[in-house]
Amino acid sequence: MVSATPRVTLLLGSAPDVVRCAAWPKETFASIVAINNAWRVRPDWDVLVHAGDFPSNRMPPLEPLRQAEIFSAAHYVPAQNTFGGFVYAGATMSLTAAYWAVHSQRPDVLAFLGCDMIYDTAGDTHFYGIGRADPLRDDVTLQSLEAKSARLLIHALRRGTLCINLSDLPQSRLVFPRLSFEELRLLSPERLAGMKMDARAGIHHHRVEAAEQIERELGYFYEDGMYWNHLDEIDRAQLADIDRLWISAIGPPAAEPTEECSAAE
Repeated sequence: MVSATPRVTLLLGSAPDVVRCAAWPKETFASIVAINNAWRVRPDWDVLVHAGDFPSNRMPPLEPLRQAEIFSAAHYVPAQNTFGGFVYAGATMSLTAAYWAVHSQRPDVLAFLGCDMIYDTAGDTHFYGIGRADPLRDDVTLQSLEAKSARLLIHALRRGTLCINLSDLPQSRLVFPRLSFEELRLLSPERLAGMKMDARAGIHHHRVEAAEQIERELGYFYEDGMYWNHLDEIDRAQLADIDRLWISAIGPPAAEPTEECSAAE
């Protein structure tokens, strides 16, 4: 049965265009989840998900009520583990916070803004100035951000959540369907149901099954999330093979596996 109003969670990253959302009406969203510094974009955020090494001097004022709405590794590591762990999901906060939101909030729509992970334009890299391009670091779990977003799209759909991208940039590492804010605001249950049906119809399940079979066989699962303590056990080429399966698991029926998309261009 289609619900009366789609529950939309807005997930905010720190790319410069995230400030577009500052004037968007709060009632459009069931919740607003900010990642790291993105709590500064608008004051009415509901949840902050921050990295374990996020500097304390960049945290918001820790009022009693706000303290209960701030989540870090103790919360997102168990959530990430329900989806196979950091090695397969991709260890950067846009992905980590997204898996946490799907696991913890179960929205009908998870709408991304400021999470395109594109850093090749001149000027500021983040809305607050020049920052570290964390997703582009040389990390075995981030060889293909496109593949990692395809994996997230598929896992979220299994939980009833459609990931969409609100970006109006010409490029994005996210492979999700795109909507404008106005289209999202007017999204009907029927339209959402159709979008989910279209997304599911574009999944090549034999490739998903192959990717997940290899994930199970390799067993790169570390319950504490500290995969960097096990790098000698992790085969980069095997992960690249899995990435190729995930990125080729979405799209038109005639799609063939693409070449590996390196995060470090």
